[in-house]
Amino acid sequence: MSAERLPMVVPAADLPDRVRIYEVGARDGLQNEKGAVPTEVKAEFIRRLADAGLTTIEATSFVHPKWVPQLADAEELFPRVRDLPGTELPVLVPNQRGLDRALALGADRIAVFASATESFAKANLNRTVDESLAVFEPVVRQAKDAGARVRGYVSMCFGDPWEGAVPPHQVARVCTALRNMGCDELSLGDTIGVATPGHVRGLLNLLDEEGVPTDEIGVHFHDTYGQALANTYAALEHGVTTVDASAGGLGGCPYARSATGNLATEDLVWMLHGLGIETGVDLDRLTATSVWMAAHLDRPSPSRTVRALSHKDQ
Repeated sequence: MSAERLPMVVPAADLPDRVRIYEVGARDGLQNEKGAVPTEVKAEFIRRLADAGLTTIEATSFVHPKWVPQLADAEELFPRVRDLPGTELPVLVPNQRGLDRALALGADRIAVFASATESFAKANLNRTVDESLAVFEPVVRQAKDAGARVRGYVSMCFGDPWEGAVPPHQVARVCTALRNMGCDELSLGDTIGVATPGHVRGLLNLLDEEGVPTDEIGVHFHDTYGQALANTYAALEHGVTTVDASAGGLGGCPYARSATGNLATEDLVWMLHGLGIETGVDLDRLTATSVWMAAHLDRPSPSRTVRALSHKDQ
């Protein structure tokens, strides 16, 4: 990458030396696409993301095709990419049946998806919070018994479209329950993008008090109100070293009108590299990958960094 395509590096004190980017573009980014994305395009997307240096790439979800038609090809897709060297390929499972399907194909990184609020649990999972946790407990136990590592997503950690601001103690209760049942990692989701840095710090401080180790926490921000990078910086200051992001800024929440989607991986990498934080990601290759996928989706990438760097190539 030429000098004009690199940020000036000015390290900040008391930030992590390295951040693990948990890439969600292939699953969370594509799941709401209305037009069917061919399986081979998805597989090539994952291969290109790995070639760009991303080492954790969430590949798909073993949810019933009726609920997420875009991911109905999980059984066909996963075998095409599962042997990528040096790459973790987590998959989301909604229940026991989904776990069985994933394990049968050799998946060894599993994620479950919980909610911090009753309204979203009922809307998205058709259960109460406690009922959904009861469903996940045997799933997590079986996954762990099979030798898999398990991530627990917690959605609506900062705001809910029906309930408004979410009290941090509600989030802490769900996080503690998931951790107690065996989850190795928790991802705090700002599902509708309403968090601000102070709110992020407050929740992370409470989780500290509740005994949830910072090194078991990842953050998952949406950029609905343009706060995703600021919120990420607040999490980095707290010591968080796992950040979820989506190549090209793909994806979004169907419950957030005007939501601009997930934090773009390229925007995150630009900031981290400017802070002197290692990611292992080649920004040129990643940008080229997002431009390639945008062409398949027939629309420009919403990532500002992708637009800026791809414009320089023209």
